[in-house]
Parts: sequence; structure tokens; C-alpha cells
Amino acid sequence: MSTTARDLVPPESRAPSGAQAKGVKSGKVRRLSKRDKVVLSLMVGIPTLIQLVFVWLPTLMSIALSFMRWNGLALTDIRPAGLGNYQYISQDYPPFWPAMQHNLLWLAFLALVATPLGLLLAVLLDQQIRGSKIYQSIFFAPVMLSLALVGIIWQLFYQRDNGLLNFLLGTSGTPQAVDWFGDSSVNIWAALIAATWRHAGYVMLLYLAGLKGVDPSLKEAAAIDGANAVQTFFRVVFPAMRPINIVIVVITIIESLRAFDVVYVINRGTNGLELISALVIQNLVGEGQVIGVGSALAVVLLVISLVPIVFYLSRTFGKENKA
Repeated sequence: MSTTARDLVPPESRAPSGAQAKGVKSGKVRRLSKRDKVVLSLMVGIPTLIQLVFVWLPTLMSIALSFMRWNGLALTDIRPAGLGNYQYISQDYPPFWPAMQHNLLWLAFLALVATPLGLLLAVLLDQQIRGSKIYQSIFFAPVMLSLALVGIIWQLFYQRDNGLLNFLLGTSGTPQAVDWFGDSSVNIWAALIAATWRHAGYVMLLYLAGLKGVDPSLKEAAAIDGANAVQTFFRVVFPAMRPINIVIVVITIIESLRAFDVVYVINRGTNGLELISALVIQNLVGEGQVIGVGSALAVVLLVISLVPIVFYLSRTFGKENKA
């Protein structure tokens, strides 16, 4: 009998024949081992536990405390208040409604000015201009800074006596110098410009990633159909970046409603810079704590944040499912 090379290979090391390979492919999926189950449980359980402990548990506690009266000292001092805290902030708490207006103004400014500015920067830098990497680094640098540091930097820019802006306007050291952060009629706009400086860089980076992911054949097809650059962008490229658009809408809403650092660095959220987030801290930290009122303000902020996000996401994904 002749011996072939295949006969010399041990049976357990041989490659499966055609019928055997077909049987392997069509066989049942291998069950998870105990080790696999432990690893998967840890991968799912640890992030879930972190979310429960640091996000959902404090949220539920804040909701519960919003219906209580408590000075933040002894637990025995907690008393039920019903809707009293909500009635107080809506009727007898003067900073509440100006803070609501400022938060809505913050949202409108970021949505109509800062986000389009970030999109414009992304489109310009996507044109493969010389030094685009350097420009990207310059525009993205503010994103790496904390908002507290951003507030300090812009304080140097807006100072009345020695600020750069008044120096450029030629009013530094004169009675005509504007106190950009101290004047309640203009400080909200000065703070919005400071926030835009940071937000636009973040939006630019996200849109740059989205533009890189658009299929070039879509642009070529639009050019063949006779569309110019503007028509191609708004009718082809921009709709193709729907996932990025969803992320940016959510980020813009969250950034506008949780804005806190800049105004707190400027004047602790007073004198024309009242924001709901600043009011929350004022009632939860320091002397004269009113935990119930601060918690009620936090719940109001949570609801205001969730309503537009849930509405937008439900409409967006609803349209996708119908399509």
C-alpha cells in the first residue's frame, strides 16, 4: 500500500475534508464557557454599577429631596414639603425666571452661532488647505481647557482697566471703558462669546470626522448632475452626516443647559449672569443651604434637558424606521 503525505499527519491535526468542513460551518454555535460568562458579566455589570451609583442614585435622591425641606445638617430635620419647593421657585424666588431666560438664550446662541461656526470651520479645513493640521490644533485647543480656565482667560481679555479688548478699543484707563463682565446689560453676551470659543472647536472636530466619512462617490454623482458646491453640501453631504448631526444637537442642548463654569468664575452667577445650574450650586453649597430648593432646581434642569433631546431623537429615529 502506498503511503501519502496525508497519512503521515496525525488525525487530530488534519484539516477537515469538504464534507467535514461543511458540517463544521453548519454546526451549532459554541456555548459560552464559564470564563466567557464571567468576563461578559463584568463588562456589563461594572459600567452598569457605576451608572447606578454615580448617576441614577443621585438623580433619584435629588428628585426625592425636591419634595422635602432640609437644611443639609441632621437627617432628623428632613420634613415633607410636597410641591412647596416648586411653588417657591416659580413664584417667590426672583432669580429663577431670569435664569430660565438666560438658559434659553444660551441654547439659542450656541445653536444659531457657535454650532454653525464650528461647521464652517470644519468645511474650510476639509478642503486640504496648506497648514490645515495646524489650524485644527489652534481651533481645538480651547476644547482641552476646562470652562473654569476659559473663564479666567476671558476675564483677562474683558477687564475694564487692563483688558485687551478695551485696549484695542482705545478706552483702557478712561471713563469710557466698558466693564464687560461687571455690566449686567452686556456680560451675558461676553460670556456667550467665551463659551462659543470653546464650543465651536468641539463641533468642528466632530464635523471633520463626519466629512471624512462621507462617500466621495456621492459628491461625484451630484457634480455629474450639475449641482454646485453649495447644493452638493446641503443636499447630499449634510444629510449623509445624520448620525453626527444627532450627536451635535444633543451635545449643544446639554452644553447650553449645564453651562456653569464660565459664569461662576465671572461673578458666581449673579448680576445678569443667572443660570439654573448656578442657582443649584448656590442653594446646595455654602452657608444657608436650602437642599429642597436646590434639588427642585436640579429636577427642573433635568426635565428641561430631557424634553428637547427625547423629542428630537424620537422624531429622528421615527422617520428612519418609517423609511
